Amino acid sequence: MYSKLFTPYTLGSTTLKNRIVMAPMTRSRAIGNVPNSIMAEFYAQRAAAGLLITEGTSPSPNGLGYARIPGIFNTEQIDGWKLVTNAVHEKGGKIFIQFMHTGRVGHELNLPTGAKIVAPSAIKAAGQMWTDREGMKDHPVPHAFSASELLATKAEYVRAAKNAIDAGFDGVELHGANGYLLEQFISPNSNQRNDNYGGSIQNRTRFVIEVAQEISDAIGKDKTAIRLSPYGVFNDMPLYTERDATYTYLAEQLNRVGIAYIHLVDHSSQGAPEVPVTIKRAIRSAFKNTLILSGGYDADRAEADLESGAADLIAFGKPFISNPDFVARVKNNHPLSNKWDASTFYTPGEKGYTDYPAFA
Repeated sequence: MYSKLFTPYTLGSTTLKNRIVMAPMTRSRAIGNVPNSIMAEFYAQRAAAGLLITEGTSPSPNGLGYARIPGIFNTEQIDGWKLVTNAVHEKGGKIFIQFMHTGRVGHELNLPTGAKIVAPSAIKAAGQMWTDREGMKDHPVPHAFSASELLATKAEYVRAAKNAIDAGFDGVELHGANGYLLEQFISPNSNQRNDNYGGSIQNRTRFVIEVAQEISDAIGKDKTAIRLSPYGVFNDMPLYTERDATYTYLAEQLNRVGIAYIHLVDHSSQGAPEVPVTIKRAIRSAFKNTLILSGGYDADRAEADLESGAADLIAFGKPFISNPDFVARVKNNHPLSNKWDASTFYTPGEKGYTDYPAFA
């Protein structure tokens, strides 16, 4: 039924056994911000996907805005991630790590000592953040980057990319979506700088392009990628007039850098505005390498978009939570389980994480 979904695909220097991608999903199991054995089990259970993309992982102590999300900026974290990559590779899988610097989305109670909530501008995000110590807390007003802090943050991304390769990852996906740091630079609502990193489309996308370029130079452009959500409104990211022009320009520049893929997410299945076909086509036209589409897909729609050439790979998220054998279920036309336990999406431990059964 799904001949295109189950054809191999060459992604940069990596050969994928099928065109199914497991989307990045925050699960908050990294106690002390260090990956562990239950995380290794979770990813290994799902290694039949052509490509796994990890949960958002901070390249910096300043980017650990959520409770119990992992980092990749110290030796203990690198060693923890080696448990994951080894487990996935032993199952014949491929895995990219997603770099998610939360920027202004977070709270100091979730950060290690000496870290701070940072952003392009000192503009507070609406909403609250869970902290294990004091429950829900309002997002604070972030510290606006100085020029030297911008350079230091770019260097953190590059060091993290080198750490990722040392940890055994097949590549790095930059999280440029969902209202986190890179999107905070892109949007004029969160970026009101008056230097070379704010104002015009070229300036607002500059930080993202420079990070992509420097990581490409450090680990290879075939191992560098990005996730974008042009019409996402999550984490206080209202729409703005220049959005289509901004993302078309960004796609053109990322094509110039030559990164492996753009992962374009449509959050309309969760209530956000739908990403218009016109901007999807504009990005597809401007960016010549691999395009991953995600957002509320089932196997039928995935196969159709692959057959039409709208995308090269399709990412699935929530179905992988309660179906560790999602790939086998689709291939064998077995029913999917939708009996996920939302109360355990972000809680520590195995329950609601590694205890979902395969099809029997």
